[in-house]
Amino acid sequence: MRLSERDVVRASRTPDGPVTVRFGSSEDGVDVEAWGRGAGWMLERAPAWCGALDAVDGFDPPQGVVRDLWRRRRGFRITQTGLITERLIPIVLEQKVTGGEARRAYRRLTLAIGEPAPGPFALLMPPDPARVADMAYFEFHPFGVEQRRANVLRTMCSRAAWLDRADTMPLDLAKTRISSLHGIGPWSVAEVARIALGDADAVSVGDYHVPNIVAWALAREPRGTDERMLELLEPFRPHRGRVQALLELSGIRAPAFGPRMEVRAIDRI
Repeated sequence: MRLSERDVVRASRTPDGPVTVRFGSSEDGVDVEAWGRGAGWMLERAPAWCGALDAVDGFDPPQGVVRDLWRRRRGFRITQTGLITERLIPIVLEQKVTGGEARRAYRRLTLAIGEPAPGPFALLMPPDPARVADMAYFEFHPFGVEQRRANVLRTMCSRAAWLDRADTMPLDLAKTRISSLHGIGPWSVAEVARIALGDADAVSVGDYHVPNIVAWALAREPRGTDERMLELLEPFRPHRGRVQALLELSGIRAPAFGPRMEVRAIDRI
């Protein structure tokens, strides 16, 4: 992916083949261009990728921090991209590690097995699920990925077609299918549902930072639990995930106490 002030360019694997898509800001809204065999698939689904299908009319938060954030970010939308396996690969890499570790692992994996994407932007394709499924768990070690996450990725990618068909199912059934895979818990389901399935109510239970952010922003409590987070977000149902995302985008952070989460160098072991 490449980001600039007015453009977003991304490479993806569609059911019809690889695609590179450019979303450009214009006076009339969003201009979309696509290259590759998956161009038709992407152009047909571009509104969902831009969040144009997101139902925000019923979102009217009461006076307070959430209302202020929504007033400043009225253009924020929940997307519905599909391509569930493609979305889940970086999400699984984020399990139980810092964001920096996860991004580094995804970059290394993509550089190792990603082929050139179509179009004029010199991007690499995201990791091919078929290739990920065929890798041995120890081949992930140089990317900083231990055996547990490697095995989750391999199992998940071996069932990519079955998993991606959840995009056509009702939301609750889709999330049940995703969560039925070993190693895909509530946090991973919520993270992919907000991006790929358009679920504005998906809350990332089990996150290292989000309960503290929510507790501090909504109740001025420096530390929160999953239970307290859900209690504070309950009045915003069915937009709890939207509120979580707005709070994360705001830069609000709970006071820091004690040591940070340890960064592990698995590839050096």
